[in-house]
Amino acid sequence: MGKNRRGYTYSTKAERLLEYIFVLIGSGIVAIAFNVFLLPNRIASGGVSGISTILDAVAGWEPAYVQWAFNIPLFIAGVLLLGKQFGAKTLAGTIFLPLVVFLTKEYEPWTSDPLLASLFGGIGVGLGLGIVFRGKASTGGTDLAAQIINKYTGLSLGTCVAIIDGLIVLSAAIIFDIEQGLYALIALYVTSKTIDLIQLGFSRTKMALIITEKQSEVREGILNKIDRGVTKLSAYGGYTDHERPVLMCVVDQTEFTKLKQLVQTIDPTAFIIVTDASEVLGEGFKRA
Repeated sequence: MGKNRRGYTYSTKAERLLEYIFVLIGSGIVAIAFNVFLLPNRIASGGVSGISTILDAVAGWEPAYVQWAFNIPLFIAGVLLLGKQFGAKTLAGTIFLPLVVFLTKEYEPWTSDPLLASLFGGIGVGLGLGIVFRGKASTGGTDLAAQIINKYTGLSLGTCVAIIDGLIVLSAAIIFDIEQGLYALIALYVTSKTIDLIQLGFSRTKMALIITEKQSEVREGILNKIDRGVTKLSAYGGYTDHERPVLMCVVDQTEFTKLKQLVQTIDPTAFIIVTDASEVLGEGFKRA
């Protein structure tokens, strides 16, 4: 990232190129997962791809054409109604994904087991979408429709997405059968979890909240023996209403055992709360 004279950050040419590469690679992965897992097993797990799966089964319409027919008008509507924030990268994903669907339509299904197809199809779609999101774009489709509904109805974006995907999955359950609808729900769930994994990564850091009577000793130990920063948070005991500051520390997974032993050695009665930190940016951790 660079900065202009006013201090605002902007993407360099290399970063923008990398973002476009992410969009194209991610869209390609989504398209291939759709063709080898979801479409042949009639798993309509939401989105425009789910609509194209249903229309392919019912009317024999080419899925790529259906996706273009929905994606491009939705992109135009999004630009007109929501502004130009979507940009060329989202347009690239909107056009490129159906193109790869069309080019790979002759690929043989990788499994005829609907459960395997829903699991690995969900992973493939989530992996691809996560990479596209890393490129600061989207593949358009029902995400844009959800944003339009969100703007004009006041419903939350999550609710709008859930309503649209829910209607598509319900349609699949009615047109195919209940079992296919259940498989579609599995794929939808796996997709969302895979996107989170790609966006946030495997949690390798832990955040510890420490309540101790020996704050100074614990703080010094963390700073000098573990070489990590520590923050003192103002807090009050719920029973006594006395001030009981809380020490907050973020450590790598490999350092957590050392932190726990340090605190328990200094103060065996210390109260420690530990949680996973999905993403940590800053000195000693990942840079933004």
